[in-house]
Amino acid sequence: MRSFRSLSVSTLVSVYVLILVGGIVRSTGSGMGCPDWPKCFGRWVPPTSVSELPADYKKIYALHRERKNQRFAKYLTTFGMTDTAQNILNDEAVSRENDFSPVRTWIEYVNRLVGVVIGLLIFALFVVSLRFWKTERTLTFVAFSTFVLVGFQGWIGSVVVSTNLMPWTITVHMFLALLIVALLIYIVHQSSYGKEINSSLGFWWLIASMGVLLVQILLGTQVREAIDQLATAVSREAWISNLGAEFVIHRSFSWIVLILHVGLIVKLHKTQGSKAFALTLILLILGTILTGMSMAYFAVPPFLQPVHLLLATMTFGMQFLFLLKLKRKEEPTFA
Repeated sequence: MRSFRSLSVSTLVSVYVLILVGGIVRSTGSGMGCPDWPKCFGRWVPPTSVSELPADYKKIYALHRERKNQRFAKYLTTFGMTDTAQNILNDEAVSRENDFSPVRTWIEYVNRLVGVVIGLLIFALFVVSLRFWKTERTLTFVAFSTFVLVGFQGWIGSVVVSTNLMPWTITVHMFLALLIVALLIYIVHQSSYGKEINSSLGFWWLIASMGVLLVQILLGTQVREAIDQLATAVSREAWISNLGAEFVIHRSFSWIVLILHVGLIVKLHKTQGSKAFALTLILLILGTILTGMSMAYFAVPPFLQPVHLLLATMTFGMQFLFLLKLKRKEEPTFA
């Protein structure tokens, strides 16, 4: 059981590393560093110079992505999302091919390598969880669901590439990552020791705090989408001043996030067993808000964007872990 617990914790940490790397991909504009998927420029090891590519490489990979988008559009039409499908097929930005950049290509390639490692870890987690099929089937089911979801996440990643970073696909990619984090935290929780924490004081404050944080993350993706649109039109120093209502709403909503979490901390401060959680949570919230403020005042420094994203996802993880601990049994699930 100890080895399974260690594996689940290592996998969870690796997912957070991938979220950080994904933030670096976004902040450096490396999302299209590899125009195809799962290979990169048709290779398992990407090129380091444009001379290694054919002269018409842009046309080749634009056609490759167009065929993939046509298949994806058919899926969307089947589910009644006809307008979305037509937008993908008719948007000129989707078919636009970027110039080759070895730095961006390798940043995206490293992102994919980390994703492969995590896929292997989650598969191993599922295989080991089969030992507990007779005693704790829910654990095995969650491990299997996580593995399937990671595969689906990989496919969504390929859609993100084929649609040339279409904004809504990136948002779906982000929230699937949060769902994977939640499932892994459940596995860690079920394989760990601990006592139940009194839920009478802070349960509904916690639910409300989780809700507003998820809304704030969604608003943040909209700000990021708006910045992506501005990135090619104005200089970095002018990004914030050219943002519209989405930035104002995101900035103002952070006060609601902060107030609710302060209320939650006050509720939990005197609750036995929750002080460490309360301290960690308020530090994460303050770190998220401070990095957001720093981006607003210092022209969105690239290194702060992935940190801001990581802190927000870690805050969600802490909230979800504490929600599980509110129903914690005094005895461990496994002997």
